[in-house]
Formats: sequence, C-alpha cells, structure tokens
Amino acid sequence: MKIFIDSAEVKELKALAQTGLVDGVTTNPTLIAKAGGDIFESLKTICAIIAGPISAEVVAQDYEGMLAEGAKLRTIAQNIAVKVPLTQDGLRACKTLSGEGHPVNVTLCFSAVQALLAAKSGATFISPFLGRLDDGGQDGMELIREIRAIYDNYGYKTQILAASIRSALHVRDAAIAGADCATIPPAVFKSLYKHHLTDAGLEAFAKDWKSTGQTII
Repeated sequence: MKIFIDSAEVKELKALAQTGLVDGVTTNPTLIAKAGGDIFESLKTICAIIAGPISAEVVAQDYEGMLAEGAKLRTIAQNIAVKVPLTQDGLRACKTLSGEGHPVNVTLCFSAVQALLAAKSGATFISPFLGRLDDGGQDGMELIREIRAIYDNYGYKTQILAASIRSALHVRDAAIAGADCATIPPAVFKSLYKHHLTDAGLEAFAKDWKSTGQTII
C-alpha cells in the first residue's frame, strides 16, 4: 500500500521524506490555511521534496472554475494531481482533466456509488473519508471493501486512497481491505513505528550489550 502524508507543512514533510517511505502528499484548503504562506510556493517546494503525486485542491465549485483553477495548479509541477470534489461539476471536470492525461484525485467520497461514478469519470484516485463516516456511526472500512469489490468486478484502474485516517488501526484495516493508498496525518505516520514490545526489546538488548563491555566501532 502506498503511503501519502496529509499535510502542507513543508518542514515536517522534508523530515518525513527522509524516511524513504513517503509515496505522495495530499493537501486541501484547510491544510494550506493552517500551514500559512503562499499556496503556489508551498506546493512547488513540496513537489520538489517528494517525487510522487501531490494533490492540490481546487476551491471553485463550478465546472469552468474548476478547470481554470486546475490549469493553474498544473503549472506548478509535473507531479501535481488536481483534486476535485465528488459533485456533478467535479466529476465533469475530472472527465475533462483525465481526458487530457492529467492525474485527478476525487475527494469527499462517502458511498460506493459515488466511487463508481468517479471511476467512470477517469479518476486516478478516489478518496473515501473513513474517519468522518465512523464519526457518524457508520463503518468507514466497509466502504473501502465495497469500492474494492466494485473496482475489481469491472477492472477499474482508479486507485482507492483511504482518507480521514485517525489511527494506526485505520491504516492496518485499510491495507487489509485492499486500499491502494492511505493518506495519513504526520502524527499517525510516526505512530506506525511504535510498539511497546519493540521498546522493551531494545531496552533489554542495550542493557545486555553494555554488560559485555564491548564496542562495535
């Protein structure tokens, strides 16, 4: 499963990119506002840090506006994926952009039939929001399984990008359910390394090695 980072914080993304485990980045208007700074300069820097797809979201809600903003965002770098909402105009924009050979991330997906329409529109990525469904008492992971089954039934190439990830368990379950990618907040990404038995094992190894009085270098 590909791992994307859901952030627009340039400094943090630089640090996480050094792990060699980051395959891409997703941003949205809220993350851009939180990070501050000029959107184009920030995205240009992020695109230079990470070679994989960098999702940059339009804010227009009409077809013509989305195309105009998408065209502007596409000038930033070759690895920009234009992010559009799962609306009638958004899917129409997706169809046009994907038809021009540009990657498109369709966001704010909350049902399997929405995901079906996105695939038919040529979306490169579909972003189902797991955490928000869970918050409303629904099973977000079931949505991943439903989309996976539909896409496999018909051979759709659209990649399932699990979004609104809240925990390491979400990452695990999305991988089991067959998501192609997961976009993860930095704090959740860092938690993937953690396990109390790993920490305990390292502490025991260090103590036992110290008792030998030896050094490796």
